[in-house]
Amino acid sequence: MNSICIPSSKRSLAGVLRDVLSLFKLRIGVLIMITAVVGYVISPGSASAWQVLVMALATLLASAAAGAFNHYHEYQSDRLMARTRSRPFVTGALPHQPWWLLVFAAMLALAVASAWKIVNAQSAAFIFLGAFFYAIVYTVWLKRRSWTNIVIGGLSGSFAVLAGAAAADPALGPLSWSFALILFLWTPPHFWSLAIANREDYAAAGIPMLPVVFGEARASRIVLTSSIALAVASVLPIFAGAGITYLIGALLGSAWFVYKAWSLVKLQNRKAAIACFLASLVQLNAVLIFACVDAALRS
Repeated sequence: MNSICIPSSKRSLAGVLRDVLSLFKLRIGVLIMITAVVGYVISPGSASAWQVLVMALATLLASAAAGAFNHYHEYQSDRLMARTRSRPFVTGALPHQPWWLLVFAAMLALAVASAWKIVNAQSAAFIFLGAFFYAIVYTVWLKRRSWTNIVIGGLSGSFAVLAGAAAADPALGPLSWSFALILFLWTPPHFWSLAIANREDYAAAGIPMLPVVFGEARASRIVLTSSIALAVASVLPIFAGAGITYLIGALLGSAWFVYKAWSLVKLQNRKAAIACFLASLVQLNAVLIFACVDAALRS
């Protein structure tokens, strides 16, 4: 499919802005920003409201830069996948020109510099690492080379938690690390569920996602095993200072995810894969929400 460049003079400003905003993967970015804020909330120590705001916005900006770079770098393979072939670099709605890289680099530099200046160096470093692992380690180095791509790329979410925790106290405690572990273990089964649902797309694009390499049946079993490992990890914050309120939410969310992963193994269809993907979002939201409620009750 050849990209068709639409002359900017014939497009409305609102349309161009929509295309530009779509580059930034804002839904993912907002989730990562929320994760960073939760990292702050659960951690001992404190920061000013201004510092927390800067940390949150810097995390969002860095995530947006990494997401946009992913669009830029992947535009050739995106045209081979039904899920991504309408992205603006693929269709030509936005020109695929090298100057975009300067824009993305400037966004990341602004995010890191702001966090460094106003929050602290540790938080800024974690914000940078989150963007670096998604844009370079995952997108450039691993995505087309290994089915473990999303495992290592999943560190992006962990770094967001640590960025928020470091804003509260640069001397990270065990509670912060336990939540970083949860985010690390959450990303693979979350993404693999979606990859199972879109296996044909990834196969057509030549991307070695888990179900493409091992088949849907084995990939589903790995998702189930991973969801169980995540459920176990989700209990660990109890031993690092979290309370019973958190435990209730973590157990409920994890049980639902494990159940849907077990259903995926049994049913082996796209509907079950999407249900498992959605259950992973329920699990993460339960962990994050109940962690904040628990922290508020203990404060």
